[in-house]
This record gives sequence, C-alpha cells and structure tokens, in this order.
Amino acid sequence: MAATSTPTWTTPRDVAARLRKRWERGEFLSQLADGTDFDPLAIPLRGPKAGDITQHYDDVLAWATSWAPDKHRHLRIEYRKLGGRLAGVNNAPARAWIDHRDDLFQLLGVTNTVTRYTSLLAAARESLPPLAAWMAEHPMKVVQRDADWPRLQATVRWITDYRGPAVYLRQLDVPGVDTKFIEHHRAILTTLLEHCLPENRINSEVVRTDFAARFRFLRKPVYLRFRLLDGASVAGFRELTVRADEFTASPPGITTVYVVENETTYLAFPDQPHSMVIHGGGYAVTQLAALTWLHGTRLVYWGDLDTHGFAILDRLRRAFPHTRSILMNRDVLLEHRGQWVKEDTPTHQHLGTLSPDEADAYDILVSGEFGSKVRLEQERVRFHLLEEALNELR
Repeated sequence: MAATSTPTWTTPRDVAARLRKRWERGEFLSQLADGTDFDPLAIPLRGPKAGDITQHYDDVLAWATSWAPDKHRHLRIEYRKLGGRLAGVNNAPARAWIDHRDDLFQLLGVTNTVTRYTSLLAAARESLPPLAAWMAEHPMKVVQRDADWPRLQATVRWITDYRGPAVYLRQLDVPGVDTKFIEHHRAILTTLLEHCLPENRINSEVVRTDFAARFRFLRKPVYLRFRLLDGASVAGFRELTVRADEFTASPPGITTVYVVENETTYLAFPDQPHSMVIHGGGYAVTQLAALTWLHGTRLVYWGDLDTHGFAILDRLRRAFPHTRSILMNRDVLLEHRGQWVKEDTPTHQHLGTLSPDEADAYDILVSGEFGSKVRLEQERVRFHLLEEALNELR
C-alpha cells in the first residue's frame, strides 16, 4: 500500500524539476536581464492526508523528514496543520518558498552560468545595444553558446560597423573568426544580424541560408565554360572559362548556342557554323540567366533523359522562353532500352514549359510506364543521332 501512495506526494526533486523547466524556458534570466524585481516563489506541496498518518505512518514520517529545513537551506518551508483526534495534530509541509533570486540559482546549480550570462549581457549593452536587447529576450540561446559568444558578438559588431566596399567573408577581420567559424554558426549569426542591421543592409530577396549574399558580401564568381564550334577563336582561344558577370556579350558572329550536360559530349560536340557550346553543369544552367544576350540567339538544350533533365530544361526555358531541346523525346528513350540506368532521386514537380513531345517523355518517366526510375544518360545516346539532330536544325 505504501509503495502506491508515496509517489503521489511532492518530493524535493519534483520542486527542483518544476523550477528547472522554467529556467530552461529562459524565464528567470529574462527577468534578471529586464531588471524585474524578484517576487518570492511559492510551490504548493501535495502531501499526505490525515488518514495517511495512521495507515502509512512510516511513509508520512519519511516524507516529512525529507522536507526538514536543514536539508533545504535555499528553501523556506511553510507548514499546515495535519491530523485529528486519532493521530493528533501535526505540522506538515504545505509550500516551499524561494525568497531570493540567489537562492533560486543556487538551488538549480546555475550560479556560474548566471554570472557568465550577465557578464556577456553587460559587454553587449556597452558595445552593441541592439544585440543586448535580443540577448535579454533569448537568454538560453546565449547560454547554450557562451563559449563562442564573444566571437559571435565581435563578428556581428564588425559587420554592423563596416562601411567600406563589398568584401569577401574571408576578409572579415575579427580575432579567432574565420570562414569555417561563420559557416558553423551561420544560423545564429543570420538571426543576430537580421536583428541588428538596418533593412538596407540586408538583401531580403536572398534566402537566409545564403549568408554571403543576404548580407551583401562578395560571393565566389560563377564561371562558364564554352567552346566555339566553327573554327573561330577569341584572342586565339577556341575554348575558354570566363566569369559569368563579365560575359556580357556574345563572341563575334555567334548566332546559335548549345547547352549540354556531359563533359565528354561537350568536348566532342561537332563543329557548327556560327555556333558555340556551353557546358551546362546540371541545375547550374540557371546561371545562364545573367547572359541576357542569349535572348538574341538560337538557344538549344540537350540534357539527360531523366526527370531532372526535364526539370533543368524547364528552368532554363523560364529564363529564356525560346529555348529548344534536342533528343529529349519518347523515340530516343525507347531506342536505347539497353542503355537505361536507375535515377537515384526522381522529381515529380509540375513542369509548365515543356512542349507536347517533351511532356510525353517526362510523363513516361514520372509514371514509371516502362519501369521505375528509368534514366537515359546523355553520354549513352548514340552519337550519330546528335549529328542527325544538328543537321535537321541547320
């Protein structure tokens, strides 16, 4: 009987657990940061009833002893009268009080943590008040990163104070901070900078995961690799890799641009008059959107015959609606049954720019009409079909 009744009575561990939940929510540190006066905390104790004294005397005695004041120097125990004619009147613990904030922190064993937090908060209030305001609202996020917080704060302050021309993250000059530190703490730094920087210092059109672009740092340049196909050259070169932001005009005499995915196909692409071929690199084809001069050329895409190949075509066509495709249809797919492989992670997204023939092939792949996850890689398509397709285009 005793074993079933005693667990329902409040223990000192229960009180500590209840207070710790409030601590973990940051409630006590936020009050401290705000300068809120400490109001004594009262925690009601669920204890034995009068009848328990006679039926479970040993359990009642053990429970009452567990609340002896000399065992809880950070608590004040309030008592109530318990008992009656049969068992006599006894004093039983009724509430546990915490009268002082220091008693609360010592009870929870967090005094050193509180000291560290208040020190970090004081430093922020002196050097970066907007950050201090955030720290007061989210104290536990500071506590969880207390070892790194001085460097996080120094990083935020450097970025906030910087007024020079755009630089790379590598040029951020904070002791103990490098690009790996920023990448590891990108999420919290993004949150802090969004709180501390004015709106004009944040590129809100960029996703939060692109730290450099969102906070207007220079990004690694996008490079494009291309070959001229008609024997012409640029400064004596038939093949070049150039920065996309500097590729502002078509090479002289180019009227047709081919975009392919496979490197070997790119290198072996047949000569064509007034043409060039670009190595697309999968979804990197979206980088071609910066080449506005492509609107004035014939643009032809050839990708893998799989769901992502069509998704890439769709993405390119959204930037350049006049994009044509070659060798991306049902006939080519079925002609190479023996060359099919498995597509690891097919996509099933709606692609609204596909032509009827392209959409037919895409639907075959998505529906699994000829098997699950069918994929025909570009390099497996017989080369003479490319030559025939190019002749038809001419």
